[in-house]
Amino acid sequence: MKLFKINYFNYFDIIKAVLKWRKKMNINYKPMGMYQTNCYIVEVDGKEFIIDPGVDATDWVIENTKNPVAILNTHGHFDHIWSNKELKEKLNIPIYVPKDDEFMLKDDPFGQGTPPSQADFLVIGDQEFDINDVRVKYFHFPGHTPGCSAILIGDSLFSGDFVFKGSIGRVDFPYSNPDDMKKSIEKFLHIEENWTIYTGHGEPTNVKTEQRTLPMWLNMI
Repeated sequence: MKLFKINYFNYFDIIKAVLKWRKKMNINYKPMGMYQTNCYIVEVDGKEFIIDPGVDATDWVIENTKNPVAILNTHGHFDHIWSNKELKEKLNIPIYVPKDDEFMLKDDPFGQGTPPSQADFLVIGDQEFDINDVRVKYFHFPGHTPGCSAILIGDSLFSGDFVFKGSIGRVDFPYSNPDDMKKSIEKFLHIEENWTIYTGHGEPTNVKTEQRTLPMWLNMI
């Protein structure tokens, strides 16, 4: 009988690589403000990412974080960025925002009294970042706003106001663009992975579920 020799060095290297890839993730969220905008705290290996800190999000975020490393905005609407400035000052962490929506952080174009905030990193298109050894990828889905994006961490997609459970973001606001939204839907329909989607408003869903219903919006926009 032939015996096979196991290369333990290579075996354990593979195991370590798999464990590093499968990082431990916890997701906590709370709807904020009048529009019940979901603010997310995403913890990956003890590092916390704050996604879309809306109206009155500061106290909740501070009470529920130990090691925050970044604020991630899916887009620039006031109900998703309201607490940017306060959290950045209190926690001393950077803000990431899609470049095409940067003006909304600074100029308060809807006159809502949004505290102005300064982005540290401007996201261009589909851009990937390594933030404290955590892979964070932005996917650009314009239409709701010029910079509207979804953020992928692990196998979780934080869609902001691009796509909801059974619906999509409005395209009748200032700076919205129906034609861009149609292109974004087409792009989304080509995603092969069935990521869990954590939406900007409402309940979670997943890619395959929304791909079954999104085509109807192409004829309704």
